[in-house]
Amino acid sequence: MTVGQRIKVSRRACGLSLRDLESRIGNRVTAQAISKYERDESMPSSGVLIALADALDVPIDYLASDSDIRLEAVDFRKKRLTSRREEAQVEARVLHLLERYLAVEEILGLPTVVWDMPREAPWPVLRDPAEAEQAALGMRAHWGLGLDPIPNLVDLLEERGIKVLAMSLPNIDGLTARVRREDRGVASVVVVNRDDWGERQRFTLAHELGHMVLDPGPKVDEEKAAHRLAGAFLMPAETLRSEIGRHRKSIGWGELFELKRIFGVSVQALTYRCKDLGIFGAPMVRQLFNEFTRRGWRSPPHEEPGAMPGERPMRFERLCFRALSEGAISEAKAAELLGHSVHELNRRMDEPPSLKAEAAGA
Repeated sequence: MTVGQRIKVSRRACGLSLRDLESRIGNRVTAQAISKYERDESMPSSGVLIALADALDVPIDYLASDSDIRLEAVDFRKKRLTSRREEAQVEARVLHLLERYLAVEEILGLPTVVWDMPREAPWPVLRDPAEAEQAALGMRAHWGLGLDPIPNLVDLLEERGIKVLAMSLPNIDGLTARVRREDRGVASVVVVNRDDWGERQRFTLAHELGHMVLDPGPKVDEEKAAHRLAGAFLMPAETLRSEIGRHRKSIGWGELFELKRIFGVSVQALTYRCKDLGIFGAPMVRQLFNEFTRRGWRSPPHEEPGAMPGERPMRFERLCFRALSEGAISEAKAAELLGHSVHELNRRMDEPPSLKAEAAGA
């Protein structure tokens, strides 16, 4: 990206208008001048560039960098209608995180891993979202997962070459994208809302995986197909039937919440899955969802009792700590990459997790 493009991406990441940025830099230059910078019609002086970096909370080296990175095929999973400005702001923040992620890989001499996609993918879904069941089984077979529940979906995706980021996303559950750098390979990224509870995050990740491996026909609802794959990937039919039976006319809360724990899904996702497989009939599904509504679980924030904590993506942080330990980067650089102070970085490096937890509770 050019200097102008980086200014624009950083401004959008902060949710600022041109006039907002003009005000933040103390009116050193006008909004019109900033617009010209962003269009690469003129270049800011060194003093203005420093002021812009301070106002946008990015290193001056970032704005002046000649690294070329861009997002392609961005696909949002939205909670409700979002504006193009909100989406642009999210895309800009994703780019910022990905630049740091790719930078530390480059420092360590690691290749940008191409994700481990089966040769059969993308699987066609031509008539019915239920055809996505085969894709879910194909993914599990290719990754050697068998039919057991998946203990940590974030770790699985990162091990298979998909970059996973967690960030606060206004009105958005998650997104998928490809990140491209000039003269380098294309990496795949999935972003999940870090403010969501764990079961919702896991379903979002599996749903986004569906978008990556399915090829819905024109008569198929793409979202429903991705939902069906997510349910089948997290709750394989054979395993679920062995746990709950083939047909049920009633079920208690204790059993529902134990199944929620086993599969790492919400009781609502579990109920949908049982409906899809014909385990629960329509009257039972209506009864359960009426009860979910009465208890407030179908309204934001949707959180149910016994919600599991979110699964944190850890690969980027591990790479930063590795680069620091190997002397490939300085403490200041590691702190910058991770968005921590040097003091916080040292604390995280030096204290075991149990002591950090005690310190946080003190």
